[in-house]
Amino acid sequence: MNFIGEIAALGAAFVWALSSTIWQRVGQQIPAVVLNLLKGAIALVMLLTTIIILGKSLPSVNPNILAMLLISGALGIGIGDTAFFIVLKYLGARRALLLETLSPPLTALFGLIFLQEKLSPIACTGILLTICGVAWVIAERTAETTLPSKHLWQGLGISLLGQTAHAAGAVLSRAAFAQIDIDPLWTAALRLSGGMAVMLCFLNPTNLGTFQQLKAPKILGAIILAAFLGTYLGIFLQQTSLKYAPAAIAQALSSTSPLFILPLAVLAGEKVSLRAVVGVVCAIGGIALLLGLR
Repeated sequence: MNFIGEIAALGAAFVWALSSTIWQRVGQQIPAVVLNLLKGAIALVMLLTTIIILGKSLPSVNPNILAMLLISGALGIGIGDTAFFIVLKYLGARRALLLETLSPPLTALFGLIFLQEKLSPIACTGILLTICGVAWVIAERTAETTLPSKHLWQGLGISLLGQTAHAAGAVLSRAAFAQIDIDPLWTAALRLSGGMAVMLCFLNPTNLGTFQQLKAPKILGAIILAAFLGTYLGIFLQQTSLKYAPAAIAQALSSTSPLFILPLAVLAGEKVSLRAVVGVVCAIGGIALLLGLR
């Protein structure tokens, strides 16, 4: 049980890696707000069904903690995830994932300021190695086309907003867990509810028109599968990691999705460069340091 938080964070990274390619393809056809709302609604139904089947009753939660979890979802899911989908469309998966590495240091900073979570030098080294390893893998030059300057700067700005929202949401969840013993299934459901409330505010007639595309079985099936992997399982595992591990460590390990994409690429017959292998080794070294702390 000593490593449950870290293992859950790595599990979240794995399922997010599986779902990321699906989101990138579907995101070219459906607006980010609509896509985020759909995945949230599907995952929320799955979470509530699981809660009912398992008989997980909601413990007595004071209004302050309830507000923290709802705001956490509004920031991390409503704003953060929507921003990520927009950046995917503007910059592509590789650049979007590279910018995701901003989240762990921001989380560490917020955790230090608001939760007084002081990290040891070894923990800081582990987080730095993990982030550098992931960034080294993702920043490798590829045959991607050059982006227009406007799209590049818009993507960078939106990504920074999204990473700040993700970090703030993670710290709020961690703060809630520090004050009450609540099942991660419930916190995931409450966070999704807060996120969906934000997304509903951004819907407009143009966005609503895209729901017609859900009549295509392939698109609907892809969204359901990705929502199950990336949202239902992903958010539950993320909440579990935030319950049992410091926010900065949980966020750093959750950001290792690109490392799991590489083995999938090898299995698909793609060539993996030496640079990618070095990046993976560096990140695994950082993960080993973080796990060694327990």
